[in-house]
Amino acid sequence: MEKVEVLIIGGGPCGIATYLSLKNQGISALIIEKGNIVHTLSRFPTHQTFFSTSEKLEVGNIPFIIEGRKPKKHQALAYYRDVVKRNKVSIHSFEEVLKVTKNKDFLVESITKSGEQKQYRANAVVVATGYYDQPNYLSIPGEELEKVSHYFFEGHKHFNQKVVIVGGKNSSVDAALELEKCGAEVTVLYRGNSYSPSIKPWVLPEFEALVRSEAIDMKFQANIIEIKEKSVIYEQLGDIYEIDNDFVYAMTGYHPDHSLIKSMGVGVDDSTGRPTFNPETMETNIKGIYIAGVIAAGNNANEIFIENGRFHGDLIAKNIISTR
Repeated sequence: MEKVEVLIIGGGPCGIATYLSLKNQGISALIIEKGNIVHTLSRFPTHQTFFSTSEKLEVGNIPFIIEGRKPKKHQALAYYRDVVKRNKVSIHSFEEVLKVTKNKDFLVESITKSGEQKQYRANAVVVATGYYDQPNYLSIPGEELEKVSHYFFEGHKHFNQKVVIVGGKNSSVDAALELEKCGAEVTVLYRGNSYSPSIKPWVLPEFEALVRSEAIDMKFQANIIEIKEKSVIYEQLGDIYEIDNDFVYAMTGYHPDHSLIKSMGVGVDDSTGRPTFNPETMETNIKGIYIAGVIAAGNNANEIFIENGRFHGDLIAKNIISTR
């Protein structure tokens, strides 16, 4: 059975940043990641441009140098791969943590993609899992159809297809722009009565221009109520409409999975989804269990990003050193 000082669950940017913070303090650590490193970023749209500048995505004081200011998806993936490689980050990819039990220390049980069951001993555990694997479902008839997805990658396959996008924030707008460029017939259904203030300011003018020219059909105060094989039904201001449709992208956000931390005894607020923790140390109500990254924000996915979650590791390392 492998023994480490700290076991980190989740190999995203904040998990990697935590590992590097611990390493800089001479604390041995291991990351266990159910996918590969920065799994969530790898699932972003192919041509995604980050809102943050490259320096705000840096971890471990390792420069992220690009020609422009805002990196694209492939540049971010390359950066984090390089960070892991150059710093010899100890990570077990495609391995999922199933259970964490506290005795004098922590027993961590996991399973690999081949089905091998493994166990580890750790003095402390850091939960740095994200939320991208848990979509906010519409809970309407037809959502289970194959033509429906909560993740958008690229638009080519939708050339000459009728596509409905549900939602009106950044992910929806980005998908709509990509789909329009690829020759799709795009309809956006958004329950808000005007454009979301969260839309990236350098993107909104282009989107508005396409709506004005009717290249994109934008429906405000519209709620999708049913998805059929060849159509979509929605309600707008009390009226019911049915439009022809080939594909649906429900870009309605995501939420964290609290089942693991709850099983460890960590408290979670039912209304906010926020775990019980000390923001000065990131330690939860269970001594020796810490959280890092977006999971600390609960259901508010707009509160913690890479650019501020990457500093959680410093707080954790400082606290672990002080309790040795």
